[in-house]
Amino acid sequence: MKRQSNKPGGLVIVDKPSGFTSHDVVAKMRGMARTRRVGHAGTLDPMATGVLVLGLERATKLLGHLALTEKEYVGTVRLGQTTVTDDAEGELTGSKAAHGLAREDIDAEVAKLSGAIMQVPSKVSAIKIDGKRSYKRVLDGEDVEIPARPVTVSSFLVHSVHETEAEDGTPVTDLLVSVVCSSGTYIRALARDLGAGLGVGGHLTALRRTRVGPYKLDRARTLEELQAAVDDPEGGGVPIMPLGEAAAAAFTRWDVAEAQSRQLLNGARIPMPSFEGDGPVAAFGPDGTFLALVENQGGRAKSLAVFA
Repeated sequence: MKRQSNKPGGLVIVDKPSGFTSHDVVAKMRGMARTRRVGHAGTLDPMATGVLVLGLERATKLLGHLALTEKEYVGTVRLGQTTVTDDAEGELTGSKAAHGLAREDIDAEVAKLSGAIMQVPSKVSAIKIDGKRSYKRVLDGEDVEIPARPVTVSSFLVHSVHETEAEDGTPVTDLLVSVVCSSGTYIRALARDLGAGLGVGGHLTALRRTRVGPYKLDRARTLEELQAAVDDPEGGGVPIMPLGEAAAAAFTRWDVAEAQSRQLLNGARIPMPSFEGDGPVAAFGPDGTFLALVENQGGRAKSLAVFA
């Protein structure tokens, strides 16, 4: 990763600690980078840890597109107990002995929650219902009904099954799982629905995001590591991933000639070749400068965001 200049523009891949909201991390980064122009590409619940992609300065224009990319998690599902939040942060709402579950029954329910599915998000979430956050409605004592929405769970694997006892004495079963899914998928809702399908209830007790699109944990730094880089008198501030590198990693690359570059930056819809896959394409000039994110509309490039 290169280091920021006086006007940073790029991504910072943070390994978010447990107990911090995504907005807490954004606030920390604003202080470190000395800029208000910081955003994130997809929230992580306070309990969760792992990859949180931040954008600084011009890179904030990338975030909405990055938020739509595939995500990967590892976590622990506890079968035998339910909570109001569908994770360990919430109040316990039910307990049922969950020892002796057959592995084939667990795998069968996991299969039902894999692929293209309709998922009802957790009630204690930031989803808006008639203009008001769902979690606020729950806190106000309302009975919230959130409509199911389509998500894609590309992979849902159970790596281990461990029978244990909860703090209240309930015989429970903990599953170590990994999930690869589309944006908008609630892992705690998968835990809830898996437990419901097995007839014993379930919730999420631990979650770590290991990937957002192409950005993995091996590129992530803790808040302490980032602060140390800022405090280093020999350093150059917050280590960032430059815009061009970030765009080339996340989107299909399209190299255009000088004349096309000028037309594109002037708003012209220039002829555009077809590329495999859906989603935005990153256009680069002949000198390697990242110019814009574009999409193909009728064989011509429509600019989604300009960076040069």
